[in-house]
Amino acid sequence: MTYFNKDYHPPGTEPGTLVERDGAATAATLRITGIGSGKTIDKQIATPEECREYLQPPGIWIQVHGKPDPALLQRLGEVLELHPLAMEDVLNAGQRPKIDVFDDHLFVIMNLPVMNDGRISVYQVSLFCGQHYLVSLHEAPGDLFSRVHKRLLESNGRFGARGTDYLLYALIDVVIDTAFPVLERFGEELEELETELLDAPSRKTLVTIHRTRRELVMLRRMLWPQREVVNSLLRDEHPLIDAGTYIYLRDCYDHAVQIIELLETYRDTLTSMLDVYISSISNRTNDIMRVLTIIATIFIPLTFVVGVYGMNFGNNSHSPWAMPELNWYYGYPLIWAVMIAVAIGLLWYFRRKKWL
Repeated sequence: MTYFNKDYHPPGTEPGTLVERDGAATAATLRITGIGSGKTIDKQIATPEECREYLQPPGIWIQVHGKPDPALLQRLGEVLELHPLAMEDVLNAGQRPKIDVFDDHLFVIMNLPVMNDGRISVYQVSLFCGQHYLVSLHEAPGDLFSRVHKRLLESNGRFGARGTDYLLYALIDVVIDTAFPVLERFGEELEELETELLDAPSRKTLVTIHRTRRELVMLRRMLWPQREVVNSLLRDEHPLIDAGTYIYLRDCYDHAVQIIELLETYRDTLTSMLDVYISSISNRTNDIMRVLTIIATIFIPLTFVVGVYGMNFGNNSHSPWAMPELNWYYGYPLIWAVMIAVAIGLLWYFRRKKWL
């Protein structure tokens, strides 16, 4: 699993040199399955050299599951005469999806998105397609190509009779279509976010929006080039691709375009959600400030009254400007009545103006 390639060789390393990546390599398993009619071949092998006797028409499918070590890749490349630069890209996982055309084989890199515990992981799937062989290499959990493998075994040769190019299409189709369940999970998460955003947006909502948007950006960067990979297979004439396979590749291209459109739609939706969140928080702040302003406005005249009568200028015969209310019998309750009346009058005025 990788998000970006961090395993490039040190500066000065000769191109095509296979160097062990950081961390221990997971033991890779090799399985060969016969393509076409005739005696069915389907077994695990211990070494790449065992493939030699089966490299004949109609061909074989070699599955390498797990993280192969450089020695295993080197031996596999020698048996099938694979280009060393392509083998280097297999070992240094995290490459951008692409297609390389060599003299006698095609090399295709695809990215496989997988949802693990609500988080996105992206695995590299490498495919080599020759005249009489197809090699698939990946580290994704589970049996990724189990359905294709089952179809190949149960088709009585009809599936394999179309050649390695049709098998290449079938594997590319599986990798592309794997993105649909992941995007469906994103769609469900966006619906939950929308509901939360309208009901009670919080700081957690903002964090979730940013996390989801970051994952969509990463997913778009990983899946966008896959459309160009399929388009290259359709646009350019490859001797290894039969004319009858192009109609199936066009279906793959349609799926790749649909995935990109969904990604763009979800990204735009998240951007809109972010704007709605900011507007919602701003509206809540405005409501709070309006309530506080009304409360402060009500207390302004009350504070004025209390401040005037807090000066305590007593009533005496020496000054005609003294406060006569200080010696009134009902002066205190009268002041309370005035202040309550002022508060009620202000509330009535605010409601009439529809400020409340």
